[in-house]
Amino acid sequence: MNSPFILVVEDDKPIRKLITTTLETQGYRYHAAETGEASILEAVSRPPDIMILDLGLPDMDGVEIIKKVRAWSNLPIIVVSARSEDRDKIEALDAGADDYLTKPFSVEELLARLRVSLRRARYDSDKLLKEASQFINGPLKIDYAAGCVWLEEEEVHLTPSEYKLLCLLAKNVGKVLTHNHILHEIWGSHPYDVSSLRVFMATLRKKIEKPPFQHKYIQTHIGIGYRMLQVNDEV
Repeated sequence: MNSPFILVVEDDKPIRKLITTTLETQGYRYHAAETGEASILEAVSRPPDIMILDLGLPDMDGVEIIKKVRAWSNLPIIVVSARSEDRDKIEALDAGADDYLTKPFSVEELLARLRVSLRRARYDSDKLLKEASQFINGPLKIDYAAGCVWLEEEEVHLTPSEYKLLCLLAKNVGKVLTHNHILHEIWGSHPYDVSSLRVFMATLRKKIEKPPFQHKYIQTHIGIGYRMLQVNDEV
């Protein structure tokens, strides 16, 4: 099982080094970004498990980053900032931050906050899985516990990769998933390129969009990725 992946957004080199060294010694995977723009691009292309965010970045305010991320993701965001006024904390938390740690800080406290956020994220994920052991979209049904897929009462036989792709799209129904995100989630180290991904998607479509139903489940966003549609939205 992979260790949690942390996105560190900090432009101050000594503090960034302190945080990343601490994460590395604790076995966390991480990526460091020095600007708001770089952090958003990284969060989109390779979604982290947690974001550690400084507010005072050179190109944009950290609160704006929180708002942008919250428009499409619920990933835990821990703010680490020199701003210690209550109004700054309230603004960041109201924008969608999950926790707020003021500088200077102890690495022990930062690690404790990380552990709490990870436990909360896992609890929320487990709760959602228990509440949604099945996915139903028109005649398409996925039974996650059984690992089976049906169109009406007819079982659809998928390869392991096709099943993983379908589940990933289903669990993010309505959201556009980038090519890089799909490749990372399904194959981890990217052994396949985008052209290979297109082949897998084409075979999956043939199996779930076949007659007599002919619902369009998978929408292509050229040059970006794919999205699963709610068939009830089709006209």
